[in-house]
Amino acid sequence: MSKTPTTARLEARISADLHALLKRAAELQGRTMTDFVVAAVQDAARCVIDQTDVIRMALADQECFAQALLTPPAPTQALERAYARRRKLLRSE
Repeated sequence: MSKTPTTARLEARISADLHALLKRAAELQGRTMTDFVVAAVQDAARCVIDQTDVIRMALADQECFAQALLTPPAPTQALERAYARRRKLLRSE
């Protein structure tokens, strides 16, 4: 029976300047460099995914809105009653 790993390894070649920058930032937060980098990458990934989801949802919502404008649904009985009450209230003023 093979075990699936619970972690994966990620390697990247970076410049010495970037390494020093990351090391300093990690030290300022009291983290290991690995912890700092993993947290930063995770935040960046979530941000990209969230932005993409918002854009996709916005496009889907736009299509739904446009479709509702082009082919509005028939009014329900509750809407017709509400509209009748509104007309009655406006006439009594």
